[in-house]
Amino acid sequence: MTATPAPTASDTEFAPLDIGPIQVWPPVVLAPMAGITNAPFRTLCREQSGGKGLYVSEMITTRALVERNAKTMQLIRFDPSEKPRSIQLYGVDPETVGKAARMISEEGLADHIDLNFGCPVPKVTRKGGGSALPYKRNLLREILREAVANAGDLPVTMKMRKGIDDDHLTYLDAGRIGAEEGVAAIALHGRTAAQHYGGTADWSAIARLRESVPAHIPVLGNGDIWSADDALRMMRETGCNGVVVGRGCLGRPWLFKDLVAIFEGDVDYARPDFGYVAAAMVRHAQLLGEWIGDETRGVIDFRKHVAWYTKGFSVGSELRVRLAGSSSLAELAETLAQVEQSQAWPAGADGPRGRTSGNNRVVLPEHWLDDPYDCARPGVDAESDTSGG
Repeated sequence: MTATPAPTASDTEFAPLDIGPIQVWPPVVLAPMAGITNAPFRTLCREQSGGKGLYVSEMITTRALVERNAKTMQLIRFDPSEKPRSIQLYGVDPETVGKAARMISEEGLADHIDLNFGCPVPKVTRKGGGSALPYKRNLLREILREAVANAGDLPVTMKMRKGIDDDHLTYLDAGRIGAEEGVAAIALHGRTAAQHYGGTADWSAIARLRESVPAHIPVLGNGDIWSADDALRMMRETGCNGVVVGRGCLGRPWLFKDLVAIFEGDVDYARPDFGYVAAAMVRHAQLLGEWIGDETRGVIDFRKHVAWYTKGFSVGSELRVRLAGSSSLAELAETLAQVEQSQAWPAGADGPRGRTSGNNRVVLPEHWLDDPYDCARPGVDAESDTSGG
């Protein structure tokens, strides 16, 4: 029996993604993920893609940036090879967001600014931020207006969810407001805040947003892209102009190699054996140590990635515990060497990974849902004075 070839894109089926003056090919963006998409991880993903695509920093709090918090200034350090440089900002106060955008523009800190209106975690939504904020339409408009006005020549984009829950959908209004205020692109995760990462992403909402937003503004789809095939299918089903890839690349930076392949008409997908995966793990930990400036801290920070990299491989519980407890590159490499290196890429390892919780009650400020047009601002404590996961 002959296997059915994977679908690929033709030379003319999809266009490069234009984000202001930045042209992205293939039309693929790495989603910002707190504690994950730092410079070392972005480097790994870019290397796999041959430098193609767009790779966004983890979320940076505007207050922390404006106050030049030390940890935040570390998080916005880009590798010299990163072009274009992309920063995602989280903010709830229009004036502070404007100051942060102006700082990035005037000091040449990045080439692109993305605004986070999609984070569903309680510590963010309970303060009126993230996926809670678009419900306040006028506040959303003020934030977007300040960001675009102060960003100079830098393109400003926005990333959001469908809404707070199925009874409080905001994405169509938010898309309209974003278009009116001059954003360069809009990304939609096809889940509500209440869903967190559970259930199935609603790609039909991405299609509806694409239909409702002016054609010159790119719409990007996000949610449940576990393979390159998924990315192609999303674009064909929704008509979106590009995809945003998040959890699908956890422990699998070579997904971006697959994405380049499928958009360029190739079916030579990465199916690394464990020896290749082990080498990538050591390199990831090494890059983290160099970036942090301390090998031990880099290896400790890498521990969260172990389960993602080893998913599906026969490793054994004892070795998994030792890998997750490694404190040096030598210890990590020595333990990895005890695993059978010739193991083939396991069946099913391309599927869902990362958080899957869903059906959560969204924690909101008191009376937040009373009036969607009330421009009441979250308090000063709604923004942390630091950034990162």
